[in-house]
Amino acid sequence: MNLDKLENLISYSFKNENLLKEALTHRSYLNENPKWHLPHNERLEFLGDAVLELATTESLFEQFPREAEGKLTTLRAALVNYVMLAKLSKKIDLEIFLLMSRGETKDIGRAREVILANAMESLIGAIYMDGGYEPAKNFVVKFILSEIKEVIQKGLDKDPKSLLQEKAQSDLKLTPVYKSLSEKGPDHKKIFIVGVYFGDEEIARGEGLSKQEAEVDAAHKALAAKSW
Repeated sequence: MNLDKLENLISYSFKNENLLKEALTHRSYLNENPKWHLPHNERLEFLGDAVLELATTESLFEQFPREAEGKLTTLRAALVNYVMLAKLSKKIDLEIFLLMSRGETKDIGRAREVILANAMESLIGAIYMDGGYEPAKNFVVKFILSEIKEVIQKGLDKDPKSLLQEKAQSDLKLTPVYKSLSEKGPDHKKIFIVGVYFGDEEIARGEGLSKQEAEVDAAHKALAAKSW
């Protein structure tokens, strides 16, 4: 397992390479490889999530000294959600380094995005454990805070459900209605499917790890479908 390429991509060399390997080990890999000498990455994910939130909060606080707490909160949410983290994982080709079961490697869609996002958080946790807060924050600034300009330009920090309701009521005199359509996947990573409707017309479907998350995804897709 040659991880030199990944270390070059993230601009950080691990003193303890086992931390990096652990960050790349998905739970499913251990089911097929019980002799693997390291645990799965969920503990590092737990740690990395906290480091990510602190580093992002600190960076936004420094970068936007005039913004109120509410605006900073929505900007942070737009930067650290799993969709954004999964997207940014592609910057460092993270997926090709992940250790997963054969079944997980065939999985696509929302479940794969969640795995990639969790691995990003695990990687941040591993950097923190290996080198401390500063290199972990440097990683966050380089690979995540770099998206702040796009977030602002595209309005990704705005709540899609509120925006959809405003547009639907002002343009169509209608209020969007959300309906749960189905669930799929095992209990530990269940995916919810929700539709958003204008009257009897289905405008879009969304997916998420909770009904609330699926509704936000559906609203986002409905805005795109209506070119709002």
